[in-house]
Amino acid sequence: MSYVINSQTYVLIANKTGTKIIEANKIIYSRTPLNTIINDNCFIHGSSFEGRQKGSSYLIGTNYKPPIILNENSQLILVPTHSIRNKNCTWFVLNNILNYYPKSKNQIIVEFKNNTKIVLNVSYPVFDKQVLKGTRLESIIRGRNNQKYL
Repeated sequence: MSYVINSQTYVLIANKTGTKIIEANKIIYSRTPLNTIINDNCFIHGSSFEGRQKGSSYLIGTNYKPPIILNENSQLILVPTHSIRNKNCTWFVLNNILNYYPKSKNQIIVEFKNNTKIVLNVSYPVFDKQVLKGTRLESIIRGRNNQKYL
């Protein structure tokens, strides 16, 4: 079994030997490729990665780089920085992002809930758009869940 994404997971970063995983209190280096970890976690929660992508795309109306709902009950929403076919694709757990801001034209600094910061090679507008997609997905899920109690 590969790494299980949870509420303590902040970011998953592909590297040459597998995946670097930053959690609230530790960094884990896994030999498992990033896409395998994402796929395995989708299956753990009862769906395929493709199913999660299609569901998100349907809900928010976008097909390009959609965020995915990994676990609706714990509101684990994963947001990609790039296409999954891009070796530089990094996945963030939306609820653990505290802030982000540009460092340079093609770099941003992402700050997490525990005030840890990382630098990524992605432009601010691209990352901001991805976070907004994740936030829209989160809002739709929250609205749908609130309808259950009306």
